[in-house]
Amino acid sequence: MLTLSSKSTTVNFNTLRPKPFGLSPLKHNRHDARNLDDLQHLLTQHLQTSLEVDRLFGYFFADITGLIALSGLSYSHEKTDLHLQLGSTAANSCTFPLIHEFESLGILTLYQEQPFTLQKQMLLENLVDTLRFPLRNALLYRSAVQASLKDPLTGTGNRAALQQSIQRETELARRYGQPLSLIMLDMDHFKRLNDEHGHDAGDQALKSVARLLKAQLRNVDMVFRFGGEEFLLLLANTPASAAVQVGERVRRAIETTPLELRSTSVRLSASLGCAVYRPGESSDALLQRADAALYRAKQAGRNQMQLAV
Repeated sequence: MLTLSSKSTTVNFNTLRPKPFGLSPLKHNRHDARNLDDLQHLLTQHLQTSLEVDRLFGYFFADITGLIALSGLSYSHEKTDLHLQLGSTAANSCTFPLIHEFESLGILTLYQEQPFTLQKQMLLENLVDTLRFPLRNALLYRSAVQASLKDPLTGTGNRAALQQSIQRETELARRYGQPLSLIMLDMDHFKRLNDEHGHDAGDQALKSVARLLKAQLRNVDMVFRFGGEEFLLLLANTPASAAVQVGERVRRAIETTPLELRSTSVRLSASLGCAVYRPGESSDALLQRADAALYRAKQAGRNQMQLAV
């Protein structure tokens, strides 16, 4: 079903099926697609070559813009926290809530400067339909990759995710001369918590600290579980002065948020070590300096943060 307006159109993806509209053959010079069937066949071939969502939409956008003068597209899939933008937005848009067998595949919006004619909207219905199965497979792949990079207990990144991220962020910091800070956090007296209250209490403490860390950080900051009771915070474009503020805010949040167990309430604390990236420094060296600073914080009495030298 199409809901028409002068500015935007909403299309139910479940209704999308190839249909003969009596359209005259349209020349697609770039790919030599003589008609709708040719373009659908071309799209199907391209969309079967990748499981990366951004590439799928890149192929889709490149192929159909030879036939329809679009200025851009946007796509979002909240379940996997995915947001894409290709080209630019415009005054007129056509929105497709993508649904397959009652499963949401996200929302796709196409933009162009001129209003979408009824013929063009009907053509887009058929072209968007080619996305259905490739997109579903790509989203399943993305979910599997995300799961493989997450710590199952806390939902933070795991060691594999850390290795990917820290190498990428140190390279960006080196290339663009931007500050990068790393904070290593170790929960104080964690063994005693497990011994006195059981491992379930330890798991609850880890999950509680992970939630507190996420609440205190920006969306662009990254949290990883580094070891048994250790976490690592990767703060892009953050100098030492700002990292100190973040570390103190995190330390205070942990200290002032009791862990509520079934029969008692337990106070938690954490020690932190912070290192700021030095030009040309390896990611391993950065981690080692943060670890040394964390060791000094624990030696100095715990529940504090030390800066690396």
